[in-house]
Amino acid sequence: MPIEPASDPADEPATLPEEVPPPEEAPTTPAYLTPVLLVRAAHPRQAVLTAVGVAAAGALADRPTREVLVVLATVLVGQTVLGWHNDLVDRERDRRHDLPGKPIAQGRLDPGTVWFALTCAVLVLVPLSIATGITAGCLYLASVAIGLLGNVVLRQGLLSWLPWAASYALLPGYLSYGGWGGEAVGQPPEPVIVVLAALLGIGVHVLRALWGLVPDHADGWTYLPLRLGLKLGASRLLVVASVYVALVVVALVVAGTYVGLSK
Repeated sequence: MPIEPASDPADEPATLPEEVPPPEEAPTTPAYLTPVLLVRAAHPRQAVLTAVGVAAAGALADRPTREVLVVLATVLVGQTVLGWHNDLVDRERDRRHDLPGKPIAQGRLDPGTVWFALTCAVLVLVPLSIATGITAGCLYLASVAIGLLGNVVLRQGLLSWLPWAASYALLPGYLSYGGWGGEAVGQPPEPVIVVLAALLGIGVHVLRALWGLVPDHADGWTYLPLRLGLKLGASRLLVVASVYVALVVVALVVAGTYVGLSK
């Protein structure tokens, strides 16, 4: 019986290693959507409402149209800075709670891109602010700085309203000291207007916090809107806060009519 020669391993057909599929890449956002996502991360409704409100106050104080437009642009940029900074600070927390409308937390908007946009906005904000006067500009920049600080400290406890009150209290001074091209020195604002502006800031704080009461409670926050929400309920607190803000706005209009913005 013939003996078959032993097969040489070198003669056997080589077997290719099993192909390993490449790792899945994280979905990338098209570049043309970046401006849209930047707008969404800037809290656009609050930014527009605040800018229009302050500009309207300037118009009611008989400021020239060109100054009103500068005020509108300045406050819009300042609010954009605050919105971007808020979403950057909260991105990990927003991701943990899977909050909607947060493109940074959802990974659709690169934090580095937002930081770059925020830096550019600050560089625009400084000359815009002082365009209507050094004193006025410094007051508005201080208002924005307090808002940035409020994004980091005091926001979780009983004094969460304090940065909002202080930030809004500086807005009447921004208007009363302002003048075109920094030429006018202006006058200090009426104390009643300053107090009402601070009260308005507290009301806006409560309204803004309403949409995040559930995750804030889960994280153990004890700030004023949450305490009020636990006692009144979110729906009732929305009504109370809305009425409060409306009454303060009416009081500001009445005080501005009879007392004026500045001394």
